[in-house]
Amino acid sequence: RHCPPLPTAPCAATLPRYPLPNPNPNPSSSPASLGFFAVATPPAPLAGRRAQALMALAGPSHLLSSSSACLRRLNPLLFFAHRRPAWTPRRAAHRFCAAVASERDVFTSPEVAKSFDFISEERIYKWWESQGFFKPNFDRGGDPFVIPMPPANVTGSLHMGHAMFVTLEDIMIRYFRMKGRPALWIPGTDHAGIATQLVVEKMLAAEGIKRADLTREEFTKRVWEWKEKYGSTITNQIKRLGASCDWTRECFTLDDQLSHAVVEAFIRLHEKGLIYQGSYLVNWSPNLQTAVSDLEVEYSEEPGYLYYMKYRVAGGSRDDFMTIATTRPETLFGDVAIAVNPEDERYAKYVGKLAIVPLTFGRHVPIIADRYVDPEFGTGVLKISPGHDQNDYHIARKLGLPILNVMNKDGTLNDVAGLYSGMDRFEAREKLWSDLVETNLAVKKEPYTLRVPRSQRGGEVIEPLISKQWFVTMEPLAERALHAVEKGQLTILPERFEKIYNNWLTNIKDWCISRQLWWGHRIPVWYIVGKKCEEDYVVARNAEEALAKAQEKYGKSVEIYQDPDVLDTWFSSALWPFSTLGWPDVSREDFKHFYPATVLETGHDILFFWVARMVMMGIEFTGTVPFSYVYLHGLIRDSEGRKMSKSLGNVIDPLDTMNEYGTDALRFTLCMGTAGQDINLSTERLTSNKAFTNKLWNAGKFLLQNLPERSDATAWDLLLANKVSH
Repeated sequence: RHCPPLPTAPCAATLPRYPLPNPNPNPSSSPASLGFFAVATPPAPLAGRRAQALMALAGPSHLLSSSSACLRRLNPLLFFAHRRPAWTPRRAAHRFCAAVASERDVFTSPEVAKSFDFISEERIYKWWESQGFFKPNFDRGGDPFVIPMPPANVTGSLHMGHAMFVTLEDIMIRYFRMKGRPALWIPGTDHAGIATQLVVEKMLAAEGIKRADLTREEFTKRVWEWKEKYGSTITNQIKRLGASCDWTRECFTLDDQLSHAVVEAFIRLHEKGLIYQGSYLVNWSPNLQTAVSDLEVEYSEEPGYLYYMKYRVAGGSRDDFMTIATTRPETLFGDVAIAVNPEDERYAKYVGKLAIVPLTFGRHVPIIADRYVDPEFGTGVLKISPGHDQNDYHIARKLGLPILNVMNKDGTLNDVAGLYSGMDRFEAREKLWSDLVETNLAVKKEPYTLRVPRSQRGGEVIEPLISKQWFVTMEPLAERALHAVEKGQLTILPERFEKIYNNWLTNIKDWCISRQLWWGHRIPVWYIVGKKCEEDYVVARNAEEALAKAQEKYGKSVEIYQDPDVLDTWFSSALWPFSTLGWPDVSREDFKHFYPATVLETGHDILFFWVARMVMMGIEFTGTVPFSYVYLHGLIRDSEGRKMSKSLGNVIDPLDTMNEYGTDALRFTLCMGTAGQDINLSTERLTSNKAFTNKLWNAGKFLLQNLPERSDATAWDLLLANKVSH
C-alpha cells in the first residue's frame, strides 16, 4: 500500500532488471546498479503507474540500524537482474514508454520468468561494470561517501567472512549512491607475506624444489608468477557476490604506489624515533623461520604434563633441595635464577643462597624472592628462564639478570644444552626427563592441561626466542588513537567494542614489524661495511640514496647491503585508507576528494590487527582519523554455533551456496542478524530466504503484468509527491 522512498536523483527512474540498450548512456547520473530491478536507465524520466511501481522496487534502503530495518527495505540486498535480454527470442513482449520532451522512446522487455532465476547474475554484473556505474560521480556534489574494502589475501578463496563484508558494504555504498552522494568503494588485495610464501613453498616442494635451493630473486620471481596466475581468483569471486566497487581503482599492497607509501611511512617513523632495532624476546616460528607478532599467535588448550624435579641447594646436605614444577624441562639449561614468593615461609630460609641446576655439571644460580611467583602453582618455586618465557624475561629485565638462549632458530637445542645439543626441543624434553629419573633428580610427572601458543599461519608451536628485530614504539601512537574515540572523532559500532578497543590500546606493547621472509616489502635499511663503521646503518628510499648517506658519513670506501628482512604484512595494511588514494602525495585529486573515508566495515576479529593500527597510522601521517565510523560485524558459524573448520567438516562454501540458492538469498541471509553478533548459518535459513526472494519476484511479476502501461503522470511528479509525503 505504501511505496518506499524514491531516489532523490533527477534520473532515478529505472527500468526492469536486465540491460536495455540506451541510446544516450550517461553513467555519471545512472542509478543502474542501485538495487533490485535497477539495471538500465532511460534517457529521461519514466512515466506512468508502471514507472511508479518500478521506482518503488528500486527505492533506497535504510541502513543496517537493525535487522527489522533490513526487512522493511530489502531492495538493495536483492539487486541482481534475473531475466534474459530484451532481444532473447521466444518471449512475449511488454512495452515501456519514457517521456523525453515531446518524444517517447519505446523499450521492449521479455515476459517475466515464471520463477526466481539467478543464472543471469554474472552477465548483469559485467554489464553494470562495463557501463561505469560503480565509479563515483564528481558532478553530483555533496559530501562523498567512502568505504575502503578490507583487502583480501591474494592467496585466498572466497569464504563466508568475505560474503558478509561484501554484503554489508554493498548495502551501504548502493544506498548512498542512490541518495546522490559521490560514492567510492575501494577494492584491493593484500600480498599476505607469510601465507603467500607458504603456498609457493608448497608448490615448489611438489616440484622437488626447496626455497633454500633458490636465490632470493629466483624465489620472488616464482611468487610473482604464481600471483599473476592465481592472484585474481579471490577478486573474481568477490565480483560474483555483486560487489559494486570501483574496480578501476583496485589496488595491491605491493603495487609501486603503495610500496612507495610503505617506505615513506617507515622513514618518517624512524626519523621521529618511533622505529628502533633491538634484541628482545619475540614469538619465533621454527617452521616458518620468522618472528610473528603477539596478535598472530593463537593459544589452544592441549593435554601435557607438569614435571617435578629437584634443584639441590649449594652447600647443603644431599637431602637439602627445592622441588620445582615446570611444563618445559628442556629449558632448564637457560635457567638464571630460582624464585619464590617473599611471603612464602616455606622457602624463606633459602632466599639469598644458590641452587644447582640439574644435569649442568654443577652450574649455580641464585635463589631470589619476587612477588610474581604464585605460591599456589606447583610447589611455589619458579625457575627463571628469561630466554624462553615472557614472564621470566620481564623479571630478568627488572632485576638485571642475565639472559641465556638454549634454542636454535629451527627448534633444536644449541651448544648451551651440552650433551643435548642438536636435539629437537620435544625430543630433548623426553630424553632429559629420562635422565632426571635415572639420576634420581625426578620427583614425578602428572597430567596437566597446557595453554600452547601456535602460529596462526603455520600451526606449529611458537618458541619464545631472543632475536634482533625492528619494532615500532606504540604508546604515543596509541594515546592519540584513544583520544580520537574520547573526543568523538571516531565512533565504533556496536558500542561494546569501544571498551575492548580502549583496553587493548591502554595496555599496548611495542610492535615487532620485521619478518624473516623473502616475500613482502623489504625493510628500507642498509648496513654499512667498512672500517670504523661497526654495526651502523642508514635508512633510505633506495640503494643510491643509502650509499650517498653512508659515504657522506664514512667516506667513499664504504660498502652497503640491505637488511634481508621484510615488513609485517599488517604494516602496509595499516596505511590502506590513504595509500590507496595516493599518499604521500596529498595533492592527488583522489586524496583531496575521498580522504578521510566515511566508514570502515570489517569483522570484529581484526579490530586489533588492522582497525586500531589504521587509526594510529592515519592520525600520525595525515593528522586526522582515516574514517569517521567503524562498523564491526560478527563471525559466521555453523548451525550449532561452532566455528567453521575443515577438521569439523562444517564449512559452508559461499560459491556452492550461490550456485544452489542464488546470491540474493545468501546476501539476505547474512544481513539478517544483530550488529556485531556472530551468525549461525544453516541450509534451512538459506532455503527459507530463497523462498522469500521468490515471493518478491512474484510480487514484481504481478505488478508488471497488471499495471497499465502508460499514464500522463511523470517521474518528476512522483519525485515531488515523494518529497511531500516525507
